[in-house]
Amino acid sequence: MDDEFNVTYVTLGGHVEVNRYKYVYFVIIFIAYILIICSNSTIVYLICVHKNLHDPMYIFIAALLLNSVLFSTAVYPKLLIDFLSEKQLISYSACLFQFHIFYSLGGSEFLLLAVMAYDRYVSICKPLQYPTIMTKTTISIFLALAWILPACQVAVPAGLSANKKLCSFILKGVFCKNTVYKLQCVISRAQIIHDMVILLNVALVPMLFILFTYIRILLITYRSSREVRKKAAQTCLPHLIVLINFSCLCAYDVITVQLESDFSKTLSLIMSLQIVMYHPLFNPIMYGLKMKEISKHLKKLFCQAKMI
Repeated sequence: MDDEFNVTYVTLGGHVEVNRYKYVYFVIIFIAYILIICSNSTIVYLICVHKNLHDPMYIFIAALLLNSVLFSTAVYPKLLIDFLSEKQLISYSACLFQFHIFYSLGGSEFLLLAVMAYDRYVSICKPLQYPTIMTKTTISIFLALAWILPACQVAVPAGLSANKKLCSFILKGVFCKNTVYKLQCVISRAQIIHDMVILLNVALVPMLFILFTYIRILLITYRSSREVRKKAAQTCLPHLIVLINFSCLCAYDVITVQLESDFSKTLSLIMSLQIVMYHPLFNPIMYGLKMKEISKHLKKLFCQAKMI
């Protein structure tokens, strides 16, 4: 529907009895959002202030956690507003912007994990060349590309969708992701091909690169001393667990869109919230507890807080 300013609005139809449980929804999502911001920001703060955490590995971890905060901020504030609103509406342009941020930051996650895998490979397999390969310039280029490449690629389908004719104004979801395509009257073959290319570039290729890198690390450390194997396990295991977790959630996102009609509205809501809640909360726990140096500084921080 168009209002007097000729702005197209979309109804977010994935909410379940929002008027009845709006305060319950609001409190749960608000607490989750605060936990995401606090937990991720705490580790980023520790990495920034402690010089022994200024190694490339920790810089990439900080970038990954910052990405989680940005990813959550693209979704949570709108969710909180919707829970307290009589109608859950969003303008089509704002919906496409959320769609763009959601998938560009999701792509950045894969690229950052790929960069982290490469960093571990150089550190473990080519330790003497590590300082000359992982320079400040190299790190800056990797970080810039991890955020710029997905943003530029996802901008194309978002821009093309802006001019598409809509045949539906009810989105089956609580935020804008690839279900936005189902609002369009026609989805062109070129659009589908372009989306497949994006998926290949920002998800499948980085994932294959990560698997190849860790296989190489595994083969090299298998022939090395016990101490080298232990070091590899301590630094690589958290990255692998995060990769598996995020990959499962992404596959889960694609599958649920295709099988959306087969799920009840309540189950679809739970699944949608898991995608934006589980991973941003999981990352700081994994890196905070499993990375020895970060864990050490976290314990000192909490001990100082108790003393105050």
